[in-house]
Amino acid sequence: MKIPIEKKEILSTGRRKTSTARVKVISNGKGVITVNKKPLEKYFPVLDHQAQIVRPLRVAEMIDKVDVKVNVTGGGVSGQAGAISLGIARSLLTLEPTLRSLFRKEDLLTRDPRAKERKKYGRKGARRRFQWTKR
Repeated sequence: MKIPIEKKEILSTGRRKTSTARVKVISNGKGVITVNKKPLEKYFPVLDHQAQIVRPLRVAEMIDKVDVKVNVTGGGVSGQAGAISLGIARSLLTLEPTLRSLFRKEDLLTRDPRAKERKKYGRKGARRRFQWTKR
């Protein structure tokens, strides 16, 4: 008799710039990554973004052991990739708490706080001044 293996679903959130990613990691999967109901390669055609998203799975050596479903909104492609990476790392940490030191060393658990600075009044942008004319 075959014992059914329990499938665990872990939900977590990752953020970067103005992007928010809701990540669902399903244990005992085959390594399928879906972003907004599209395959990873279709949603992120740039290889650098794909590598950034898969990095937490590679570090944890779970690339073909879990399935990942992502719903990401806001921001641009780069911000979304960073948000997904953080979300996956947090989910894997919930699944396997012993990975914390490994993820810390690889800087996968730190939320990147950099965001666009707001425009100030009396300025052309955040810091740029209007052009000065003598006459």
